Amino acid sequence: MIGDIDDSKAPLLDHLIELRGRLLKCVYALVATGAICFYFSEQLFTILVHPLKEAFGDGGGKLVYTKLYEAFFVQVKIAFFGAFCLSFPIIANQLWAFVAPGLYAKEKKALLPFILATPFLFALGASLAYFVVMPMAFHFFLEFQGNSSGLQVEALPSADAYLGLVMQFILAFGISFLMPVLLMLLNRAGFVTRAQLIGMRRYMIVAAFILAAVLTPPDVVSQLMLAIPLLLLYEITIVAIWFTDRRAAKQEAAEEASA
Repeated sequence: MIGDIDDSKAPLLDHLIELRGRLLKCVYALVATGAICFYFSEQLFTILVHPLKEAFGDGGGKLVYTKLYEAFFVQVKIAFFGAFCLSFPIIANQLWAFVAPGLYAKEKKALLPFILATPFLFALGASLAYFVVMPMAFHFFLEFQGNSSGLQVEALPSADAYLGLVMQFILAFGISFLMPVLLMLLNRAGFVTRAQLIGMRRYMIVAAFILAAVLTPPDVVSQLMLAIPLLLLYEITIVAIWFTDRRAAKQEAAEEASA
């Protein structure tokens, strides 16, 4: 068993030096991708504003900024947001490179699929938010334009408020879609079992709608579009745990038979 561990019995100071080096690489990645995203911030903002443009339709609509410095800081926020998304694989790789030498071979084999699944699930949730949820939500919000009590009601969102809403949608859906990774890691660590997850199903229904109400804007459409996929992912996780438990039982039986 000891032989499965990498030969890295370095003292604490060496580990701290290695951690510092890997953190610096993460910072360099953030700065480099941030500079690139800032250079292309107008093109990125065009992509982010597309769902709102489609929701406004032929009327055009417009974004305003109410502070003189707001337009500049919108570009800065876009740069930070894009830097986080682009540099995430590098950050995850540096984290894995730091932790992996202290893991057994079986633990590495067990954790690697979850690390690979994390960016895929985040991208899946973010894509659902961008291509499905945001267009539906913006169409719903803009339906309140028109005449009310003899007054013209017109939507004039600020660029900063709109960017904050878009980031809220993308991060809420992207992070929420990581739930299967968290539950399966807890299962592998022995904290929860498939039977316990099945027993907590009714509580998960309540938790999914509470989480959706907290993370999304206060409209029913957005909340349902987050809560329903969360419940589906919960059920898929239960099925996936059944397959992994079954495979682990077969491997144990094979090892016992060969011993």
